[in-house]
Amino acid sequence: MSATQPARKPRGRQFFANPGPTNIPDSVLLAGAHQTMDFNDPNFIEVYDGCIAGLKRILKTEQNIFLYTGSGHAAWEACLVNLLSAGDTILIIESGYFSISWAKMAEDLGMEVRTVEADWRRGVDIAAVKAALAADTGHAIKAVCVVHNETATGMMIPVPEVRAAIDAAGHPALLMADTISSLGSLDFRMDEWGVDAAVGGSQKGLMLHTGMSFNGVSNKAMEVHKTSKLPKHYFNWTNMLARPHKSFVGTVPISFFYMLQEALRLIEQEEGLENVFLRHSRLARAVRAAVQHWSGNNGPQLFCLNPSRYSDSVTAIMMPEGVNADALRAIALQKYNVSLGGGLGPLGGKVFRIGHLGDLNEPMILGTLATVELAMKVAGVPHAPGGVAAAIASLAE
Repeated sequence: MSATQPARKPRGRQFFANPGPTNIPDSVLLAGAHQTMDFNDPNFIEVYDGCIAGLKRILKTEQNIFLYTGSGHAAWEACLVNLLSAGDTILIIESGYFSISWAKMAEDLGMEVRTVEADWRRGVDIAAVKAALAADTGHAIKAVCVVHNETATGMMIPVPEVRAAIDAAGHPALLMADTISSLGSLDFRMDEWGVDAAVGGSQKGLMLHTGMSFNGVSNKAMEVHKTSKLPKHYFNWTNMLARPHKSFVGTVPISFFYMLQEALRLIEQEEGLENVFLRHSRLARAVRAAVQHWSGNNGPQLFCLNPSRYSDSVTAIMMPEGVNADALRAIALQKYNVSLGGGLGPLGGKVFRIGHLGDLNEPMILGTLATVELAMKVAGVPHAPGGVAAAIASLAE
């Protein structure tokens, strides 16, 4: 190949192994190819109402749902502005890049943020959460915010344990939980776990395009909402309740609902929600088995060092000292058409991530792992060959 000849573009369908947005099933894509129609049309209202009921089943709640045209960050902001006032204090449970981002948003909105600090590789000590709440004898803390599944670090934080810590401290704070990379991939039980505001997005376990997000809101939180004084209009739940759809101040994104209807059918009817969870767990174990094998010969290793906190939707992989993760990702993408997630914030260049959530199966995971191992060999990254065989052994159990 001459120096001026353009680089060869890999052929075949891309193996998309990012932890979000995720692969969209063909039937979901086709469902979105829907003609324009009046969002007050009774035929659409039937679809809309069915989707709201489906979201409630996935969230495992019988309480309130509000939706927005916007990414998960929109739902973050919506729950903050609807439940808090300027100068209010919130407690952020540190888990990685996204917990810190949520804290920064709250600060920008005029809130005081306290943080329960944590080692990103091991996860928060729940006893420290309880201690922080017990020390707040004046109940200045109005909400506790936790990211159920921290996408940046491949770590799950046990939401029921956070609720237990709040209750053990006898604290009245609301519990807010980010479910963006867990909902529809890991079990989430909003009502049973006492979550007051759940934050969800369309682009991960629900297998849709980025662009629609939502909050599940407890009845307790709706009472608190009545006294919130932060400015809001599009996100204002009171304004939404006055609308025909009880959501969306403005135009309803119709195509999203036809796609969501099909995604819910795939999740609930074609596979079954509990089977979805089992599939995610099975694929996650295979990925971790491969990485643990690669860690020999001073190779890459799991970023999360706490087995009880392993995520079943994304695995973050720490590169050996002095090896750039983004260089490996570039080889995987440019030579072999496999797209891997990069490190976020301080983990940039140090970590790459494999998403195993949404529309994925065993061949797709094995193909991704084989290509990562190939890319490591081409790049000269130290590792113990045979990670794919370890993944196969895990899947065959």
